Amino acid sequence: MKIAMGCDPNAKAFKEEMMEYVRSLGHEVTDFGSDDVIYAHVAIQVAEAVAAKKYDRGILFCGTGLGVMLAANKVKGAYAANVNNVYSAKRACLSNNCNIITLGSQVTGNMLAKELIKAYLDCTYTYNERSGKKVDAIVNYEQEQFK
Repeated sequence: MKIAMGCDPNAKAFKEEMMEYVRSLGHEVTDFGSDDVIYAHVAIQVAEAVAAKKYDRGILFCGTGLGVMLAANKVKGAYAANVNNVYSAKRACLSNNCNIITLGSQVTGNMLAKELIKAYLDCTYTYNERSGKKVDAIVNYEQEQFK
């Protein structure tokens, strides 16, 4: 898969380690940067690229993962989830069809972050009776709001 990644300056070293890890899993990684203290800028750039389907998925980092999640979710077609356990990382994909995950460099250990990323990237969303209609409701609302 093609993965877009970015962060704020606080998470630069964390992101760089995770980029190498994602590459070691066999994925192509593009770094959208980490120097802008306004984390919304990089989050929006990654979200726009993922929503435009230039990348299969995105991974964003800041201190908690919350700020980049909020910014990314403002982009039409971007669905970002802040994950902090393996089950949520899987469900972000399997139940919610999220195309971006976010992680906090100040609240997530490096080994856990790698497990979360692997769990997320190993999943593929398949439309199903249980989750499909829920995802549809979110997408349909978004489509109506952003005509």
